[in-house]
Amino acid sequence: MGQQEQVATSLAGAVSEGVSASLASVDAELARRYPGDPGTRQPVHTVYVPGDAHTADTLRSWGDRALAALDEHAPDAASLAAVLGLPDELAGPVHDRVRAKLEREPVEDLRIDFEDGYGGHTDADEDRDAARAARLVAEAYENGTAAPYMGIRMKCMEAAVRDRGIRTLDVFLTGLMEAGGLPDGLVLTLPKVTYPEQVAAMVRLLEEFEKARGLRPGRIGFEIQIETSQAILGADGTATVARMIDAAGGRATGLHYGTFDYSACLGVSAAHQASDHPAADHAKAVMQVAAAGTGVRVSDGSTNVLPVGSTENVHNAWRLHYGLTRRALARAYYQGWDMHPGHLPTRYAAVFAFYREGYEQAAARLAAYVGHAGGEVMDEPATAKALSSYLLRGVDCGALDAAEVARLTGLTRADLDRFAAPRRGDLTATAPQ
Repeated sequence: MGQQEQVATSLAGAVSEGVSASLASVDAELARRYPGDPGTRQPVHTVYVPGDAHTADTLRSWGDRALAALDEHAPDAASLAAVLGLPDELAGPVHDRVRAKLEREPVEDLRIDFEDGYGGHTDADEDRDAARAARLVAEAYENGTAAPYMGIRMKCMEAAVRDRGIRTLDVFLTGLMEAGGLPDGLVLTLPKVTYPEQVAAMVRLLEEFEKARGLRPGRIGFEIQIETSQAILGADGTATVARMIDAAGGRATGLHYGTFDYSACLGVSAAHQASDHPAADHAKAVMQVAAAGTGVRVSDGSTNVLPVGSTENVHNAWRLHYGLTRRALARAYYQGWDMHPGHLPTRYAAVFAFYREGYEQAAARLAAYVGHAGGEVMDEPATAKALSSYLLRGVDCGALDAAEVARLTGLTRADLDRFAAPRRGDLTATAPQ
């Protein structure tokens, strides 16, 4: 044993107390603005269906059409691997899991669209379709056929369509309440947001609805769709999107990038409007930094190149979509939009390959961290958080099985949840020994 060290200090206890008192307001502000990830499942995509086209069998129809495309254009693991460049060891597991996903849960997040995808309708038409959307969503949750997340995209807060958007929102939410209440998976999307005041107006609407229906304050959240340059950089030079999150007062659940509206706003020609354009990368990077730590999640946009027609055309579209999805995942954009059933096979192939190719290494690193066993990489608590989040995302979407993750890490789901979403200032948690 070494010599016992003498511990001496020079500062009076009152000094520490005074510092803490001076930072009390900062502590409270950090807790309010940056609560961290909510710890809930994030869908890997959002599917948009026009309000007049949505039916009770939309989800199953998308899954069946996606399966038919897979059977026609990549009926086995080898053919899918050849199209997408999957390594041999991933080909079988990815193909099998894609098929199983399309049979079991083809859509993770459905947005019934009353904005760009819904046009040329009278007010009576939109009233009817909004009421029908509420009924179908309520029935889906009641009979167990719902996607994990479902909701509507209303019209924006610009003057020309504001009243119509407010009415559609009211009809939809009222219909859900009359059918038994708001489902846990309810998601609302506010498009074409340009000013924080438009977000504040949405907050006011939801506050008034909660009061009218006796709901707890803050029950209803919403996504903010980023489709204009002013949403990224305001006239005063500030990052408007950060001010939008603040204006939402804790109700913002996501920031969704609108590939084509945003690109057009910047004057990008139609042939170059894509989610990997430098303008898109800049916008999403600003969104990502503004949202970090706030509990607001960022979603990538979509591709408008549809996998239809000849097998050659489908394969080309699949390679494009697969590449864009993998690119987004590497940049920590874990959600995107899918515009056609034919996009589902490559959405899930990209997601499943992303998690399956790295889960063994991630599990080993996390297990070594928990067991203080060292290894080839010296990980820090923040990295343990990232490793846990990676594994949990893989389990939630079906890329990984909970049992195989538990076997490799020695951790339960509760342990992983605790690592992935620690309390602010506490990144030193370890799993039970």
